[in-house]
Amino acid sequence: MSITPRRALWLIPVVLLVAWLGIGGTLGPYAGRLGEVATNDQAAFLPRSAESTKVVAQQRAFRQAETLPAIVVWTVDGGGSAAGAQRSAASGALASLTGAPGVVGRASPALPSRDGKALEGVVQLRPDLGEKLPDAIERIRTAAERVPGTTAQVAGPAASQADLSDAFAGIDGLLLGVALATVLVILLLVYRSVLLPFLIILGAVFALGLACAVVYVLADHDVVRVDGQVQGILSILVIGAATDYALLLTARYREELALRADRFTAVRAALRQSWGAIVASAGTVALGLLALLLSDLTNNRALGPVGAIGVVCAVLSTLTFLPAVLVLLGRAAYWPAGPRPAGNARTGSGIWNRVADLVDRAPRKVWAIALAGLLACAAFAPTLSAKGVPLDEIFVNDAPSVAAQETLGRHFPGGSGNPAVIIADAGSVTRVTAAARATEGVASAAAVTASGQPGEGEPRAVDGRVRVDVTLRSAADSDAAKETVARLREAVHAVPGADALVGGYTAQQYDTRQTAERDRTLIVPVVLAIILVILIGLLRSLLMPVLLVATVALNFLATLGISSLVFRHGFGFTGTDASVPLYGFVFLVALGVDYNIFLMSRVREESLLHGVRQGVLRGLVATGGVITSAGVVLAATFAALGVIPLAFLVQIAFIVAFGVLLDTLVVRSLLVPALVRDIGRRAWWPGTLSREPEPGPVPREVERVGV
Repeated sequence: MSITPRRALWLIPVVLLVAWLGIGGTLGPYAGRLGEVATNDQAAFLPRSAESTKVVAQQRAFRQAETLPAIVVWTVDGGGSAAGAQRSAASGALASLTGAPGVVGRASPALPSRDGKALEGVVQLRPDLGEKLPDAIERIRTAAERVPGTTAQVAGPAASQADLSDAFAGIDGLLLGVALATVLVILLLVYRSVLLPFLIILGAVFALGLACAVVYVLADHDVVRVDGQVQGILSILVIGAATDYALLLTARYREELALRADRFTAVRAALRQSWGAIVASAGTVALGLLALLLSDLTNNRALGPVGAIGVVCAVLSTLTFLPAVLVLLGRAAYWPAGPRPAGNARTGSGIWNRVADLVDRAPRKVWAIALAGLLACAAFAPTLSAKGVPLDEIFVNDAPSVAAQETLGRHFPGGSGNPAVIIADAGSVTRVTAAARATEGVASAAAVTASGQPGEGEPRAVDGRVRVDVTLRSAADSDAAKETVARLREAVHAVPGADALVGGYTAQQYDTRQTAERDRTLIVPVVLAIILVILIGLLRSLLMPVLLVATVALNFLATLGISSLVFRHGFGFTGTDASVPLYGFVFLVALGVDYNIFLMSRVREESLLHGVRQGVLRGLVATGGVITSAGVVLAATFAALGVIPLAFLVQIAFIVAFGVLLDTLVVRSLLVPALVRDIGRRAWWPGTLSREPEPGPVPREVERVGV
């Protein structure tokens, strides 16, 4: 029996659907397996060319194995002084950990504080423990609690990393569940349809499974690095992008179904009118993320290709899986609501008709008020501090390592147990040590000896180099400590023939901040240039792309201004992570341009039919509802990052969610349409629309571009 052309046509959506069901069933579990190849070891994400990174490489020669220090601090109950018996018991507790899983070598003896009210000891752990690190910290805490008359706590990099692992525990299930539930509720409210929201969610989940599988393979072969932050952002980005693109396609398909009886013709028309804008919008996000490859920070470079892979998978799902199921279901996809024509006839009293009327009546007044409000918000942008997040603010909720670090700081020098590390020529060890001790902000400095402890015997030389440990007076994560590191480098670099390098935790934080500032200077112009080129190609104009890029950049600055006020007076943050402004810029500018692409593509289409003035108004009415829905969905999905109790993700969640809403409700709805309405056809210079007279009605068969 031969297959008729009509039957063959049905095979295409069936094959696509079966293929995606296979992808979902086979690769879907990878969405929960990225944690297997993720690392939360912050040393793995240091700037490649920074001085502190070079120190990490050189100091390995002074140890048989790299270690991660856990600092145990005991405080005497009742505020008394530590007795000799308590010191002996504390040293014994530390010694009992020798040979325990994950422990490297022997722990240091317990040393008393100057006020005599606390004891301190250091246990070195293997840095590759991964998910077993929290268990190792718990063993140390259990052993330390055996000292009578004291309260034991564990601080230091190992304890902080263990708390970080706990914060990311279950990130796949919790974050994904919150994001999907939020999106589903919004879609049900928007579409008033039973089936379509679940289809959109299913397409987004398939896209996420495919993206996670690709990233898993790349991370497993050390092509990219993934940490908990990148993992969380990938999930949110794919769900949000896939849902946004699906909203635009399904809205156009609903319009076409109301005009055409044949579902195949309707889906072809919907794809023809929307694929260009969807691909261009995805291109701005993907290429903007790939610009992060220019960063010197490894986690920034990791987010670039990982995020781009996610966006590509979202587009692939939207343009293949979704059309397939829409063709197979037809009008049933929108049940109990039915397909309806576009709301661009400029009739009725709907909210977007009222907005369009306002823009048409007083465009200059509308854009002037919107511009003034954004500029007022942007005036606070310089007050946002991106010098890093203090240790006591890294976790949104209470974390044991933070409380322990505060206790340590009350009884010992702020940098105790977490020294700055100097690697220098062996012949200059005396002069380097003296220069370090004379540096303002340094509590003590001593060369590491053969015993492994600073100051006990002759300095240990390896390949003609020595290591000097420097204890800072200020807490290792404080701005004062970073300033001390800068002074320390200046002092030891000046020692002739020493070839001294300064590293350690504080130096790493300092170098990360300096590198992040350099990255912003380099990457921001590159991202703007990429977006400008894409817009010029899509809109066939020069002035319009410049106008759109300028408005989304202003939206970003206004968002930073509001964020500065909210972080300081609402959340109690004294600063942000050094990478937060760059991440916020890439996401907000790229995603903000998305909505302007969707709007202006439709405006261009309608302008070819009805003239520039009517094109602006009809485009605004036709896209207002769906783009606003897409903005709300994207804002809600990024807001879901707030369920992870880390300041970095909470800050990113607020910046992107607030910025997307501001862009959707003010920039795209009022500022851009009013500006284009006021400028008229000149806004499309030097394109065809800027030169031709206002056309009369033309057939719908005229070539159309956009959503």
